[in-house]
Amino acid sequence: MAVVITLDQMLLKRGMTLSELAARIDITLANLSILKTGKARAIRFSTLDAICRELDCQPGDLLGHDPAAPHPDALD
Repeated sequence: MAVVITLDQMLLKRGMTLSELAARIDITLANLSILKTGKARAIRFSTLDAICRELDCQPGDLLGHDPAAPHPDALD
């Protein structure tokens, strides 16, 4: 998939764990992990808004486009 998720990089920059973010935005750790690994097929704007609010960032800081990126299913 050409859309890449850079949530792990933003978490590192903010010194926050995935578990901490999940608790702050009231989403399961499993669902947030699916997003972080790029295996999510969609994201709700409300979830994106909550992530941006907690990480003090813009959607473009979390999402990128790379036509050469491998499809997540190819990594299994």
